[in-house]
Amino acid sequence: MDEKQRALLCLHLTPGLGRTALFKLHNYFADFTAALQAAPQQLREAGLSGRLIDQIQAVDAPQIVTVRRRLEALQVRLISYWDDDYPALLREIHDPPALLYLRGKLPGKDCFAVVGSRRATAAGLQLTWEISTVLANHAICIVSGLARGVDSAAHRGALDAGGSTIAVLGCGIDRIYPPENARLHAKLLEENAIISEYPPGTPPLAGHFPGRNRIISGLSRGVLIVEAAEKSGSLITGDFALEQGRELFAIPGAVQSPYSKGTNRLLKEGAQLVTEPVDILQALWPNQPSRQQQTNTDQFVEQLDANSLNIYLQLGHEPLQVDEIGQKCGLTPMELSASLLDLELRGGAKLLPGNAYIRGNF
Repeated sequence: MDEKQRALLCLHLTPGLGRTALFKLHNYFADFTAALQAAPQQLREAGLSGRLIDQIQAVDAPQIVTVRRRLEALQVRLISYWDDDYPALLREIHDPPALLYLRGKLPGKDCFAVVGSRRATAAGLQLTWEISTVLANHAICIVSGLARGVDSAAHRGALDAGGSTIAVLGCGIDRIYPPENARLHAKLLEENAIISEYPPGTPPLAGHFPGRNRIISGLSRGVLIVEAAEKSGSLITGDFALEQGRELFAIPGAVQSPYSKGTNRLLKEGAQLVTEPVDILQALWPNQPSRQQQTNTDQFVEQLDANSLNIYLQLGHEPLQVDEIGQKCGLTPMELSASLLDLELRGGAKLLPGNAYIRGNF
């Protein structure tokens, strides 16, 4: 942890000094080390109240050292809004966290959030697992909140597929909540990520979870709500998704089931209906291959000679006339004819009426 991060940590641990104050300090000083060392008059000019200034002046240095050592022992990284590796989508929301505590490694992949009831039905948990497994197999990172029920099933689905998942906590990064998820928590840390915007030691209070939910949706291109009662906290995540311009999805349920009243209402209000993983893939990633499909493609490409590979890379879902292909690839008519026939026989090209070709599925 460098000097700038130590200064940021010190400010973040100051009682009452939240994200708004951190943004004010950075806007004024452009450096948290300078802000921490600033005179009271400068802090007032930066927009801080007298009470906050007094709190900064009274920071308990030994306590800061203890927390810093604790974070270092847990291999926690600090990522601020002004760092290059801050998640790009999260940066776009209107109230992004000023500071994230990170354990593990953020994957450089598209993310999709899956949330729902803590008291989900067996069918809901199974469907959550299946959807998360399929999305993870398509190189999509599953984001959820490590809560009981649907959240846990979403994380497990991604892990069982050997994919990526991010858990966003409503408590300090050094706490495991709920405690029965200790093994899942440990599994997540092996190759995935756990993040929190709350200072270390923060308990999982009810008021923290709406803030956690805005991060879950903020990280993601879309949000799926699996099961939710009429006043479920998962619906708050859905509200954030709409506010942030994310795609909102919901799974329908029995009309009389209390676990489906919230999701059914979302569907009536315009959420996209999901009954299987392909519904999400077609809406957000229509051309995203699964890992097996990508492996098959790689193996297919390795078998092609230079001319056939050149043609295959030019082909797509839009038909190309033979003369267009020849111009793009710079091949003679004889070379073009031979390579197109080779590709067609291998299944890598498909001939359409009018002497046009599209890419095949081999």
